[in-house]
Amino acid sequence: MSDEFDGMYETFKALLDLFTPSEAVKRLEQLGVSPENVERIRERHEQGTIRIREMDEPHAVVMDNRDTWYTGPQPKDKCWPAVVDLLRKDGWPQDPAISSLDDSSTRVVSLLNHPKEKEFSTRGLVVGYVQSGKTTNFTSVMAKAADRGYKLFIVLAGIHNGLRRQTQARLVQQLVEPNPSMWSQLTGLDKDFTPQENPASYFGKSNKTRVLCVVKKNATVLRKLARWLEKASDYLEDCPALIIDDEADQATVATKSINPLILDIMSSLPKCAYVGYTASPFANLLIDPSAKDLYPEHFVVNLPKPQGHFGTEVLFGRYALDGEDPEQVDDGYDMIRSVPDEDIPCVRPGTRADVEGFEPVITDTLRRAIEYFWLVTAARHVRGTGNPHSTMLIHTSVNTSVHNSFGRPLKHLRDRSARSLADPKFLSRLRDLWEEETARVPAEDFGETKVPFEHLIPELPRVLDNCRVIMDNSSSEDRLDYENGPVVAIAVGGNTLSRGLTLEGLSVSYFVRAVSAYDTLLQMGRWFGFRGGYADLPRIWMTDELAEWFRHLATVETEMRRDIDIYMTEDETPLTFAVRLRTHPALRVTAAAKMRGAVKAAASYGGKRVQTHYFHTNAEWLRGNIDAARKLVASSVANAVKLEDRASEGRYVFRDVPHDVVIDFLETYKFHEKSPENDADLIVGYIRKRVSAAGSLRRWNVAIVGNPRGKGDDFTFAPNVAVGRNSRARLAVTNPDPDFADIKTLMSRRDAAVDLDGDTGKLTEKGIMDVRRKKLPDTGLLVLYPIDKVSEPSPSKKLRAPLNAEDHVIGVGLVFPEPWDTDSTVENYISADLSNVRIEDEDYSALDSEDA
Repeated sequence: MSDEFDGMYETFKALLDLFTPSEAVKRLEQLGVSPENVERIRERHEQGTIRIREMDEPHAVVMDNRDTWYTGPQPKDKCWPAVVDLLRKDGWPQDPAISSLDDSSTRVVSLLNHPKEKEFSTRGLVVGYVQSGKTTNFTSVMAKAADRGYKLFIVLAGIHNGLRRQTQARLVQQLVEPNPSMWSQLTGLDKDFTPQENPASYFGKSNKTRVLCVVKKNATVLRKLARWLEKASDYLEDCPALIIDDEADQATVATKSINPLILDIMSSLPKCAYVGYTASPFANLLIDPSAKDLYPEHFVVNLPKPQGHFGTEVLFGRYALDGEDPEQVDDGYDMIRSVPDEDIPCVRPGTRADVEGFEPVITDTLRRAIEYFWLVTAARHVRGTGNPHSTMLIHTSVNTSVHNSFGRPLKHLRDRSARSLADPKFLSRLRDLWEEETARVPAEDFGETKVPFEHLIPELPRVLDNCRVIMDNSSSEDRLDYENGPVVAIAVGGNTLSRGLTLEGLSVSYFVRAVSAYDTLLQMGRWFGFRGGYADLPRIWMTDELAEWFRHLATVETEMRRDIDIYMTEDETPLTFAVRLRTHPALRVTAAAKMRGAVKAAASYGGKRVQTHYFHTNAEWLRGNIDAARKLVASSVANAVKLEDRASEGRYVFRDVPHDVVIDFLETYKFHEKSPENDADLIVGYIRKRVSAAGSLRRWNVAIVGNPRGKGDDFTFAPNVAVGRNSRARLAVTNPDPDFADIKTLMSRRDAAVDLDGDTGKLTEKGIMDVRRKKLPDTGLLVLYPIDKVSEPSPSKKLRAPLNAEDHVIGVGLVFPEPWDTDSTVENYISADLSNVRIEDEDYSALDSEDA
């Protein structure tokens, strides 16, 4: 009986290629299958869909009532098995790599519509990581959709020819070549879309092939495609189409030319799913959901971070999020090298007027970066593992004439270095550089073995001989070409290298270009990705300011992904959730053109922790904050209902202090201007709203957290109120601003429970918030931290330096209760003061160029 039922179920699965699940069930009934067996078949299919919907990874936020029809690959499939075969040949292990890819691509396909539905128009977004295999994911989605009957596949591949060609080559290799009889191509390696004479030959019922079209986001090209599809409308009624928008935040969102053209293409296709892929979804999630646009109203999928991926957080570290133990948040690897500010005029023109005739100078730091690149390449040759290519990126400007000006001095340096390989002084300098770098980042930490300098020497002549200097920009004929054997290249470029294009074997980056938006900055990071066989060797030379921007961005990115995951568990839909995006004083969340629907951001502090980690170090600023803190403590002594003296622990708690005392302090204490999340006006506005609207936050507990007294490091707030000072070292930078310190994290989890009774030491962050909700539902907590002005770091903290302030520092932490009613919000603009920042944003001239 089981074999007979299995046969019926196989019949049902075959029917699913021709009909939607509900129609397939009707066909079973018409074939005379008994009601009991129909119900069993329906239940078995439902079990498969539940497995897909309830996968642990990837997380997804999904529109209500979206049916899951796809239950995974079938034995008769051709496209997906071919992709798997190729990945195995490339060395992908089944677990976890291929299994994870299988699950995540199945989840995305399950959110598309069944190809036999009469009509549909779906909009979704898939959020990955920069250089993390998004192309492989959408190739897998296309393969599975093709196996199930989707017919037309349009891939929007960036705005430059290089990325379009790279994407076309990948899709041809992984989809077309393994099953050539299944595919027709509207575009080729060297030609973007040009209208074909006879649409019927592609879309007529007699033609069962899948149609592949890889196009640039260029107005001229998209206009041709939209017109051609409009003319083919008679043949498109039964043509399920999948539009994949690679780098979906770039140019697509709210741009005058591209966005309407994508919507025009979609309007010609009665059955159409649009899925954007991006690692920086800031723009996509700030579209006005009510506008007729490409907001991902049906689903947002958050891809898991692949094993072994180098991301923003790995390289730059980040700040602790609400509820994290600061000791568990890493400072990042010691792979960032500082470019001093005085070097900047040597490698990029100061103004547009200086571009004409600009001649770059090879500074000491740029020379070190290049010499280190040659050493890395030699070391990788010795190891003989991983990616066969080795690339260095130099990125100082978007201007093509600036790129081209680097050609002569770089080639001169290469040729002179090749002649110097017999010079003991030159070799001694290279040896010192290699020993210094390999000591700072031990190979053993990454499961590798250090390559001795003596083993590099025989490789260096071949490295220098093979090293090409390539100007890869929109005006040059030279291009990075990884298809004809191993490449050793120093690539100088701008926008053509900053989006989507994979720089194979990228080892060293020299990066000083300033950009103004999170998404642009994140996409500039071509150094993110996989570094198999040389994970200990990558280095990035950049300014300290840029490194700080990336550290902030790593925090924003982690918080945004965490928010998407949180909404997963709260029955939100893509139309009701709004990801909180931290602002930064020198960065816009996304380019102004992309965020017209998101001018203001509403901030709510309910259930949040706020803490200071940026400080000025000059005496006048610090003494003003010391005065403000002493005044707060004096007012707390005078007004608190109860004082808890825990001096033996280095702690005091003043209970039930009136809110106006806290507001007076917040209006006097100076937060560093680089800390937008510590906006005193917003915080005070929130407190006042809660007091007037809900009667909450009328009372506060004010605490002091320090060390026990008696070691000669006491800090006195008021008579009989003194504690030992805390030590908080600053993040180390090569060229520190003497008046700026970033201590990264101030509060520990334990500090958020300083005013709770009982043993709170073992409570998790969630446990602390639960107790606060029960015991102190309307009471805020303000914690003062006296920080020693020297604050030497512990020897284990390699990326820390002494604080060295001119006076002791007062840190402030705030813990807000979770609201028990509708929370109050206060508004602030998601924008930035860019008056003192020299900015070069993405060049979108390629969008409307006729060169297509």
